[in-house]
Amino acid sequence: MKKIYIVLLLLLSACAPAQDPQVVLPQLLPTATAYIDPSYPMAEANVSTSQQTAAGIDVRMNRAWMEGKNVNADVCFTLPDASDWSIWAASLSYNGVVLQEYGTTLVSLQEAANGQPGLRCDTLTFVVPPDADLTSATIIIDAIAAPPQPSDYCDIYLPKIQQALLERGTGISIDCVDVNGALTMQILGKPAEMSQEQAEQLVYSDEFYTVRGPWSFLFNLSQ
Repeated sequence: MKKIYIVLLLLLSACAPAQDPQVVLPQLLPTATAYIDPSYPMAEANVSTSQQTAAGIDVRMNRAWMEGKNVNADVCFTLPDASDWSIWAASLSYNGVVLQEYGTTLVSLQEAANGQPGLRCDTLTFVVPPDADLTSATIIIDAIAAPPQPSDYCDIYLPKIQQALLERGTGISIDCVDVNGALTMQILGKPAEMSQEQAEQLVYSDEFYTVRGPWSFLFNLSQ
């Protein structure tokens, strides 16, 4: 009889519903908050000079501000023609320090229309130390330029370059010749005492596709 009772208990245990396994939820860790070093402030500048004209080009600085360790400035300039013009040289000066390394980010590009010149706007970015004294700072746009494509030399620049070389008495002669089916500007003649490198420096100088200012903008970025 005991054997039958034990077998019956075993059968009842097997038929009983299984209990759900216990689920242990992991504890959620608090979300980390980004640390902002107070030595890198956020500040908006007071711009003393907002627009200047030089060499027939209008340049304006719409805004200047500090964001972390970056000094930013939104700068717009009128385009001389339909070429790919951009800021070629710029600097930030403050308290006897001059920074000539900068980055640019295109903001907008407006083509010429209805007799109005095109307009390009960029954000200039200079990196400064946290203790930089910007109570009297100046951003200078030294030049804008439109570096040509190889075909542009024959299509656009050849007459201008040839005239300048003639007026300066360089003794260099240039022309466009067919190279593998494409017109290419080449140096055809130069003085014997002049090296090929010296001749190319004169012929391919950036002066032929550069407009120089300067355009200066004074601002106060007190901290």
